[in-house]
Amino acid sequence: MPHGGVIKATSRQFVFRYRSPQHWLDVFRTYYGPVLKAFAALDEDEQGALQSDLLALVAQFNRLKDGGMVVPSDYLEVVVHKG
Repeated sequence: MPHGGVIKATSRQFVFRYRSPQHWLDVFRTYYGPVLKAFAALDEDEQGALQSDLLALVAQFNRLKDGGMVVPSDYLEVVVHKG
């Protein structure tokens, strides 16, 4: 990076915790822009297919088997400091 800047990248993990996979999906469909927009762009049958796919994905990674939801999610935190 020119001018003496510094870039720091750190692997991190966030754990999604919801009452159930359906609760997670309801929250994201209502409040999380990208999911809200994805569902809004689809017809009713396509929305059903997307819902099924998302719930299947959650089931694949869900650590709880009692109906609740705990899903770890890795992400990369990148911090850029200008020099």
